[in-house]
Amino acid sequence: MDWRICGMHTDYLADLRQLYLNSRTQTFTWLDASTAKLDDFDKATQDEVVLVAISDERPIGFVSWWPPDNFIHNLYVDPHFFRQGIGRALLAGCLEKLERPATLKCLQQNTNAISFYQTQGWVIKEEGTSDEGAYFLLIFHE
Repeated sequence: MDWRICGMHTDYLADLRQLYLNSRTQTFTWLDASTAKLDDFDKATQDEVVLVAISDERPIGFVSWWPPDNFIHNLYVDPHFFRQGIGRALLAGCLEKLERPATLKCLQQNTNAISFYQTQGWVIKEEGTSDEGAYFLLIFHE
């Protein structure tokens, strides 16, 4: 399957909203899915920089970050496209644009994501709690 990474475009908005909704409800099974809405994507990425992974002119993943804090806020890949290097490519594209250290938060129950980040060189710096549950703050220095 061919795919590429590009900048955000309004043509991708509807598909990205659906991808974000589906990914969160499928991955975060411990959260109440009935509260999830399509416009959650808009709120979660407001004023952030977004890179999108595209296959057949359809979004299959995205990463968003807040440059002033070098903070990665979201990284999602359509589960049908897992293990194809898309998450790694999105993360690398984002890190090319961020200063160091870069940080992100990951819910502790999202063990697959934590393992992924650790294989990419991220280190757990501290723990915290949010409305969605306990999380790790991860840091990247390289």
